[in-house]
Amino acid sequence: MTDLYGRHKAVLPDWLALYYDRPIEITHGEGRHVWDADGNRYLDFFGGILTTMTAHALPEVTKAVSEQAARIIHSSTLYLNRPMVELAERIAALSGIPDARVFFTTSGTEANDTALLLATAHRRSNQILAMRNSYHGRSFSAVSITGNQAWSPTSLSPLQTLYVHGGVRTRGPYAGLSDAQFIRECVADLEDLLGHTRDVAALIAEPVQGVGGFTSPPDGLYAAFREVLDRQGILWISDEVQTGWGRTGEHFWGWQAHAQNGPPDILTFAKGIGNGMSIGGVVARAEVMNCLDANSISTFGGSPVTMAAGLANLNHLLEHDLQGNARRVGGLLIERLRAIGAGVPAVREVRGRGLMIGIELVKPGTDEADPKAAGKVLEAARESGLLIGKGGGHNTSVLRIAPPLSLTVAEAEEGASLLAQALRAV
Repeated sequence: MTDLYGRHKAVLPDWLALYYDRPIEITHGEGRHVWDADGNRYLDFFGGILTTMTAHALPEVTKAVSEQAARIIHSSTLYLNRPMVELAERIAALSGIPDARVFFTTSGTEANDTALLLATAHRRSNQILAMRNSYHGRSFSAVSITGNQAWSPTSLSPLQTLYVHGGVRTRGPYAGLSDAQFIRECVADLEDLLGHTRDVAALIAEPVQGVGGFTSPPDGLYAAFREVLDRQGILWISDEVQTGWGRTGEHFWGWQAHAQNGPPDILTFAKGIGNGMSIGGVVARAEVMNCLDANSISTFGGSPVTMAAGLANLNHLLEHDLQGNARRVGGLLIERLRAIGAGVPAVREVRGRGLMIGIELVKPGTDEADPKAAGKVLEAARESGLLIGKGGGHNTSVLRIAPPLSLTVAEAEEGASLLAQALRAV
């Protein structure tokens, strides 16, 4: 392991972060568990950054990948591709967007990049509204709309980005207001902002901010924003890379918590649909998707192997009602974690929906974020056999918990107990 770590540092970028003081090499997994190169077994509460959505080594997915790879692995979008058409049909129907068209990419970053291309081309404007504390990927354009300094390494941008209030409920100037007042003030802020700028192409927003620490506004905020946006023809892009496919339990898509004024114009997805295979994509109504007047293809997006994996994974998700499982088991887990957090002075808030849960840590007796404590809890959890993530806004002080959606009640209880030990030890 030490040798591999040395080789990693010698040949890969310094900014390519690794978890843990002693980084681990994960060699295999099954269900909700993974094993490292030293034979240690871990309960996985992070799923490769919310990507192993159903289970590790899910038989239906591995079988679909193997069978498709034995036929043909790659052809590109220049040829008809049956698995791509079949998965696009399923996603278009599930999206809620009328007359939907689907374009496949290889990642969430690329999906958001494509959504920005569509929005700016359709509206003939390079001005974008984004949420404070947001994260949308690591490409040049995606970094430029990211409202989180820790994940935005440059201020150079092909876009002009304006940041809107509302993505974080319990911090900022409106934190002390009721939900209804919070929405009214955020809408007033949006209206004021639009009064100081030229035509805007789109608002892009994560229904639940992922890297930002699993924060979210009150239900209905983006529906209220939609009324303002529609008056000026501004598009709404819902970034569902982390919130899609039922992870929040209550809804299949995060935007459905804000559905009073209809679906978004553009929806982006990735991560969980491939269960580890590289799938991303964009859904948009035909008028928007078809607005490009130049040639475009995707060499690797929609590859037969990844599409076969996505179809098998989606079928398993729906047939086993994993959204319902996320709602039931996630509800139990978040209540268990809130009970634990009530006895730990460093825990400011336990928040989330379904199996997308954040625990924000602060210096006891203050409201000051404590990233060092978050790092220590991450280490202590690993030592006890639990893998979790971390994130947050101004400082990385939020523990991120996002297990595969097939998590059992027994595993939720086990994970909560391990996390309680780690929190109390720190």
